[in-house]
Amino acid sequence: MSQEFNIGITVRMIALPTYLKTADPMPMLRPPSLLELGEIGLIVDRKPGNYWAVKFDHSSFLIEDRYLEVVSD
Repeated sequence: MSQEFNIGITVRMIALPTYLKTADPMPMLRPPSLLELGEIGLIVDRKPGNYWAVKFDHSSFLIEDRYLEVVSD
């Protein structure tokens, strides 16, 4: 079951994928060690296939919704 997030909400990494895909116009695969569990990011766009463009402090990645949870205030 996919989650629905709103653009502009803050999310937290609850698991790390096997690899990360950058949210660049020409995406590149990167190692998951660039992010840590619990890292906080901002949803900036919705992508096909249950992926979200998430902006973290140092870069933006396309992350599947199953790796994210909403950060409650």
